[in-house]
Amino acid sequence: MSSFGEAREVIRSAVAARAFPAASVEVGSRNTVLWRHAFGALTYDSDAPSTSLDTIFDLASLTKVICTATLAMRAIDEGLLRLEDRVADWISDWFRADRAAVTIRDLLAHSSGLTAYLPYFRDMTGRAEFQAAIADSPLEYAPRTRALYSDLGFILLAFILEDARARATAGWAGATHPASSLASQFRRLAVYLTDEPLTFNPSRSWRDRIAPTEHDPWRGRTLVGEVHDENAWALGGAAGHAGLFGTAGAVGAFARAALHTIAGHGVLAKPDTMRAFITRTDVPGSSRALGWDTMLPTSSCGTRMSPTAIGHTGFAGTSLWIDWERDLYVVLLTNRVHPTRDNLAIRAIRPRFHDAVVAALG
Repeated sequence: MSSFGEAREVIRSAVAARAFPAASVEVGSRNTVLWRHAFGALTYDSDAPSTSLDTIFDLASLTKVICTATLAMRAIDEGLLRLEDRVADWISDWFRADRAAVTIRDLLAHSSGLTAYLPYFRDMTGRAEFQAAIADSPLEYAPRTRALYSDLGFILLAFILEDARARATAGWAGATHPASSLASQFRRLAVYLTDEPLTFNPSRSWRDRIAPTEHDPWRGRTLVGEVHDENAWALGGAAGHAGLFGTAGAVGAFARAALHTIAGHGVLAKPDTMRAFITRTDVPGSSRALGWDTMLPTSSCGTRMSPTAIGHTGFAGTSLWIDWERDLYVVLLTNRVHPTRDNLAIRAIRPRFHDAVVAALG
């Protein structure tokens, strides 16, 4: 087995250079964990606990693929949703003519016309206010003419997934059934995938194991076990675009399930459904698949992965890349936003780390 010496040194040096205080990595294949290691300490304080393999990180936008895209695949397999369903058929506020033809597929492909982000948390809380505001927000471009990575589209996807599951629940009368909430749907999947923490709104009893994120001026505190993304916080901590917390081992378990599914075993979804979700769309100029991003030599996965590799990053300093042709996954979790999101050093570190991992495997 490779020692991953170069990859180890990339992360060790990054911690020393204060790119992030804590990091946890896992590299593996469909059936085997090849390497896992924890680096640094949870904060820069001299008495901070050391990072361990049990450290829990805010996964940020990894939520989009681990939770939302996966639940969408399963809903499609069960006949609760179709990729070509119009958003207007599910979201009553989505009625303007310029967006009438936008579909579930467009939301997943980040090609709906919605802008990337708006700070709704400043004035709004809860689904009703968010849904009305997103549905009424001006489109930034004509749908399907380009792709623009959008948190707003995945917030809507979660609402649709909740309603799709609620409609399948006996006695549904238009309100979200407790078992159909995004968090409940994902909890049932997570316990099937792993015994390690992988959840929204982690228990306070885990606080000592959770890597702090930013000292948030809006909330007036350093965030520990509380979702960093402000819009997800205003939605109660569980949203389609952010909110999951987990260990590197938990994300690795999800990655192994994805590799098994792509290889033909229906773990996360029907294999044909997953292959459709990981195929790059025909949206002009886009590297996006459905939920997932795909490999470009300029992306965070470096230059050595297969052109068909899929992955995603998270704003808090997380990433997952899956090179299914090589039967390889790479998890990198950090809290690079501690103590401030202004630290962008991870951008140069991610590709170097992934290139070193692939090189170590020959």
